[in-house]
Amino acid sequence: MALKIIQKVPLFWQIGIHRGPHVASVCPLTRLLRTSSAGQPSCVACPCVRRQGCKNPQSARGVRRLTTIAREPCFIVSSSVRLHRDSVPHLRLAQLHRPTAAEEQGFQRRLESCSSSRQVFKLLCSVEILSDTMAAAALHRVADLEQDGYSLKDPTVLEKDTIRALCLQLEQDSGRLTDAGLVSALLACTRLFLDPWSTLMVRLMSESQDRLDCGKLSIQQLCTLGKAMLAIEGPGCVILEQVMEHIQKQGPAQWSLSDLIAVYKLLQGGVGDDGKYSDLLNAMHTHSLTVASHMDSTAISVLLHALVTLRQNQAMPLVINLCKQAVRHVPYFTDEELTLVVGALIHFGLSDHYFVEALEKYVPTMAFTSHPETVTKVIQFFGRRNVLSPTVFDAVAESFVYRADNYNTSQVARQIMAFGMLGYLPPNAAQVFRKVENIVQTRFSQFQPRTLLNLLHACTLVERFPVNFVSKVFSSYFLEQLQEQDARMDRLVLAQLTQLYMTVKLECPFYQGPRLLPKYRVKSFLTTGRSIETPADGHLYNSVKTGLIELLGARSYFGSKVLTPYCYTLDVEIKLDEDGYVLPASQTDDVYKRIALCIDGQKRFTTNVRKLLGKEAIKQRHLRLLGYEVVQIPYYEFDNLETMTSVVAYLHQKIFPHTYRLSW
Repeated sequence: MALKIIQKVPLFWQIGIHRGPHVASVCPLTRLLRTSSAGQPSCVACPCVRRQGCKNPQSARGVRRLTTIAREPCFIVSSSVRLHRDSVPHLRLAQLHRPTAAEEQGFQRRLESCSSSRQVFKLLCSVEILSDTMAAAALHRVADLEQDGYSLKDPTVLEKDTIRALCLQLEQDSGRLTDAGLVSALLACTRLFLDPWSTLMVRLMSESQDRLDCGKLSIQQLCTLGKAMLAIEGPGCVILEQVMEHIQKQGPAQWSLSDLIAVYKLLQGGVGDDGKYSDLLNAMHTHSLTVASHMDSTAISVLLHALVTLRQNQAMPLVINLCKQAVRHVPYFTDEELTLVVGALIHFGLSDHYFVEALEKYVPTMAFTSHPETVTKVIQFFGRRNVLSPTVFDAVAESFVYRADNYNTSQVARQIMAFGMLGYLPPNAAQVFRKVENIVQTRFSQFQPRTLLNLLHACTLVERFPVNFVSKVFSSYFLEQLQEQDARMDRLVLAQLTQLYMTVKLECPFYQGPRLLPKYRVKSFLTTGRSIETPADGHLYNSVKTGLIELLGARSYFGSKVLTPYCYTLDVEIKLDEDGYVLPASQTDDVYKRIALCIDGQKRFTTNVRKLLGKEAIKQRHLRLLGYEVVQIPYYEFDNLETMTSVVAYLHQKIFPHTYRLSW
C-alpha cells in the first residue's frame, strides 16, 4: 500500500511540503518531498512573526503544517495553517478514563446548538475531558458551519488557536485513537478541505490503513473511512476498493439498519457509479424491504435519495414500500427530509393516495414557515402527478404572495408552473400574478432563459398573458441566450415558443411587438416524449371511431389525427357544408364548418378531479378562437355506454344536438 511505503521514508514526519497557490494534487508516490537544508526537523514559524525557538526563518518554512484547500473537485491549496507547540492552548484527549455516554450525548447536544465556529471553540475550551469522538464531532460541526461549496467561507477559521491545538493533539495521539474517533476525524479533515499531504492527514490515513489491514473496523467505520478516501483520492482509490471488499464479506442480511443506511450513503457518494456493485445493491434492496417498517423519517429520506442518485429504477417495489412508510412520518419530516422524499417520488413517477392525503393536511401548516425549496418541491409534486388539491394550491398561493420576494427565480417559476400544469387559478389569483409580474420586472436579468420561458408559458395556460415580457422573449438577443443555454433547442422549447406566440396573436390582438421568426416555430405540438399535447387514448379512440362509422355511415366521413395548419392535432375532424351536411374528409372545397372532436382520456384530466389539464384547456380554447366547433368526448361519460345503440345515440347528441336523425 502507498501509505505503508510512505511510513518507511526516513524523517517523513519532519518533511515540509510546498505547493503553489493553484497546483492540483498528484499521485502520492510521485509527490516531491523536501526536508530542511540541514536535514533535521525544524520548528514551525507562525505566518507573520517568528516565535521563540525559531533560529532560522528560512528553515522554518512549511514544516508540520495543515493546508486548507479549495476543491473543484480536486484539492487545491488556498491558505495554510501552522501548528506551533508553544502558541496554542492545550486540549487533553482522554484515553483511559473516557467521558461517560451521558457526557458525550450532552456535549453533542450543546455542539448542535452552536451557530458559529466561535461558539464551537468556546465550547471546546469549557470541556475538561474530551474524547476523540467528541473532538471529531467538533471538527464536523465547524465544517457544517463553514462549508461553502468546495471551500470554506472563512479559511482563517483554521488558524484559530483552539482548532490548531485540537489538530495537533489528534496528530500526536493518532496511534491511540479509537477506531470510531480515528476515521471520523479523518473524514472531518476532508470536510474542512485540509491538504491530504499535511502531517495530520498523512498520520490519520496511515493509521487508518493499519486498522483496515487488521480487519476489525465495523461496517459504519468502514463507510466513514470510505467517504474520507473518496474525498481524498476519488472512486479509483486502492484503499476504497479494500474497504468495499471488507463490506461485502458480511452480507447485508446481517447488517443493522444503521449499517445499511451507511453503505447506501457511501455508494451514493460516487462508489456505486457506472453500475458498480450492482449485486451488492440488489441484496441491499432485498434486505431493505424486510426492515422498511422499522425505518425512521431520516432513514426513509436518505434511502429514497440514494435510490435516485444511484438510478435504481428497477427497485420500484422498495420505492413503493418506502412511500407507504413515509405516510406516517409526513408531519415529522424536517424540511430537508421532506424535500428529498418528494423529489424521489417525482423522479420515480410515484404517488400514493394516503401520502397525498397526509400532505393535504400538512401543507397548510408549513406553507408559510418551511424552507422555500421544500414548499416548491411539494407543489411541484402535485403538478407533476396531476393531483389537483385546492387545499394545497390555495395555501401555497397565499404564502407565495407574502414570501415570493425571498424565493429564487427557479422556485418562483416552478411554483407557477404547477398551477399552469393543472390549469388552476387560486382565489387570490390577482395578487399572485401581480407578484409574479413584479418579480419578473425587477429580476428579469436574473432568470435563466429556459426558466423564464417556462414561467411565461405557464402563465398563458391559466389565461394570464405576459404581454409586457413576450416582446423581450421574441427578441434576437433572448433567443440567442436561449440557444446558448440549450444548443440544440429541443422541440419542447420550440413548441413552447410557438404556442406562446400563437397565444399572444389569438388572445392579445393589441400586441404589436416582435414576431417569432419562422426558424423557431414548429409545425406540430404533438411529439414523442414530453409534449404540450396529450395523445389520444388508443382504446377510447377506437371505441369512438367505431361509433362514428355507425353514426355517419362510412369511415370516409371523418378524418383521424388531423394535423391543422395551427400546429394542433385533432383526434377527429368532421367537415360540414353550408346546409349542415357531412362532407367527405378528403374534400377541401365548400367547407362551411369544421367540428373538432376531442376524445379526452384519463391522462388529459387531473387524477382526482375531472378537470382538464392546462395544456388541454388552452388547446380547446385556441381551436374555438380559430373557428372550430369543439366537441368534447370525455372518458367518464363514454365509459358508461354499454351498447352500440347507446354509443351512437350519445355521439349524435354530442355532435348534432339540434338535428333529428333518421336511420341510414
